Amino acid sequence: MFGIGDKVKNLKDKAKGKAVEKMMERQMKNLPEDQRAALMAMLEKNPDFFEGIAKEIEEEVKGGKNQMAAAMGVMRRHQAKLQKMMMESMGNPRSSDRNLR
Repeated sequence: MFGIGDKVKNLKDKAKGKAVEKMMERQMKNLPEDQRAALMAMLEKNPDFFEGIAKEIEEEVKGGKNQMAAAMGVMRRHQAKLQKMMMESMGNPRSSDRNLR
């Protein structure tokens, strides 16, 4: 009614996005600025992909793996896509295609 539910959802989504952004900034504090910017751009362009990765890691942790092992395994499974996105976010889409062939 009156679109209030949509407004609340949008506010929640924005708050969630800001919280994730702040968490990522803390996790990446030791990275060079260009790499940090590239990773943030990847996250902003592909939020559903990264949400899926987080869910996969969470499932593996629930299954008994420690968080580091779960994260490494999930990242390894998605390595090609992550590499491609990283190359694109750093302004070099051609080399990412070459590496995936």
